[in-house]
Amino acid sequence: MSSILSNAHKHILDLVAYEPGKPVEELAREMGLEPSQIIKLASNENPLGPSPAALQAMRDTLERSHFYPDGGAWALRNAIAEKLDLKRENVILGNGSNEIIEFIGHAFLKPGDEVVTAGHAFAVYNLMAQLFGARTVEVPDPGFTHDLEAMLAAVTPKTRQLFIANPNNPTGTLVGQEAIDRFMERVPEHVLVIFDEAYFEFLDNPPDVLRYVREDRNVVVMRTFSKIQGLANLRIGYGLAPARIAEVLQKTRQPFNANGIAQAGALAGLRDEVHMRRTRELTHDGRNYLEAEFTKMGLTFVPSVANFVLVQVGDGDAVFKALLKRGVIVRAMRSYKLPDWIRVSVGTMEQNRRFIEELELLNKAGLFKTGKTA
Repeated sequence: MSSILSNAHKHILDLVAYEPGKPVEELAREMGLEPSQIIKLASNENPLGPSPAALQAMRDTLERSHFYPDGGAWALRNAIAEKLDLKRENVILGNGSNEIIEFIGHAFLKPGDEVVTAGHAFAVYNLMAQLFGARTVEVPDPGFTHDLEAMLAAVTPKTRQLFIANPNNPTGTLVGQEAIDRFMERVPEHVLVIFDEAYFEFLDNPPDVLRYVREDRNVVVMRTFSKIQGLANLRIGYGLAPARIAEVLQKTRQPFNANGIAQAGALAGLRDEVHMRRTRELTHDGRNYLEAEFTKMGLTFVPSVANFVLVQVGDGDAVFKALLKRGVIVRAMRSYKLPDWIRVSVGTMEQNRRFIEELELLNKAGLFKTGKTA
C-alpha cells in the first residue's frame, strides 16, 4: 500500500521548519520556574508592550468579535498610506509581514527559480523559497552587512526575487542610501526587490526606499507592527508596492487574513507617536548599555542599529542552555551558521542588567572565552 506521503512535493518534505524563540511558558514548565522569574530576550519583542491606546482599541473591538473583520482593512490601509504619502492601493496587509513573503512567493515563484539573499539573513526567506520549489542563492556578507554589488553579480536569468533586510536580522547592520541607489540603478527588470524594514522605526536617519514604490519600480517594502508597536502576538504586518504589484499580491491573500482586533490595535498604535518615541529611547539606551558591557567583557559583537545585538560567546549553544537554566532566554545562532554567537534582544534596563549579570557569572565559571587575559 503506497503512503499518501509519496504524493507530497519533495521540496516540502525536505523543508526544515522555522524555529521561533522559546516561549516563557515552555521554559517555566521545563525548569520548574515561575514565569515571573524568567526574562525573554530572544525574539526582538517590545519590552514596553503595546501602546495604551492600542490596548483600549483592542478591548473595544472584542465586543464585536461575533462579526467578521473588514476584509479590505479600509481604515488601517488608508491610515498607513496617509502616513507614508502613498495610496491605499499601494498597501497590502499580512498576518505578520512573513505572510507578505508568502504572497510574493505565490505570485512570482515557481520550481527552479532563484532567490538571492545575504549569507546571514532572516531564515524565512530561504524557507519560503523552498516552499515554492525555488533555490536560494546566499551571497557572502563581509562585516555581516549586505554586499549589494555581490548580490547584483549573483543575479541570473533565473533570479526572480532579491531580499534586502535593512536593518538586517540577525546582524543588526544597515545598508545606506548611496549603496541602495547604486544597486537600484542596475538591478534587472526581471527581478523583484524586497526591502524588509521590520526594524525601520528604530533608525535615526533611515534610507528612503519608498521612492521606488512611488516611481513604480519592481519593489515591495515590508514593515510590521510586531516590533516598534509591540503587537507581535496579533500577527499583523504590511507590504508597500506599486499598485500593479500590490493588486497581484491581493489576489493571493486569504479573506480576512488580518483579524479585526489586530486591525484596531494597529490603527491606534500607528497614531501613538509618544509610545513609539518611548520605545526608541528605551531601545537606544539599552543597546548602548549592552554594547558597552560586552566591550568591558572583551566580547566581540556586531554594532547594531536595531533592537538586538549579535555577540560572540565561544559556544553559543552552551551559553544559550546555561542561560535557560538561569531563567534567561536568548537566541542561539547555529541555525544561522553562527554557532559561536548568540543574539540578545534589548529589554527593559532591569532585564538588560539581569542578563549581563548572568552572562558574567557564566564567564567567571569558564563557560566561554572572552579574549581578555585574567
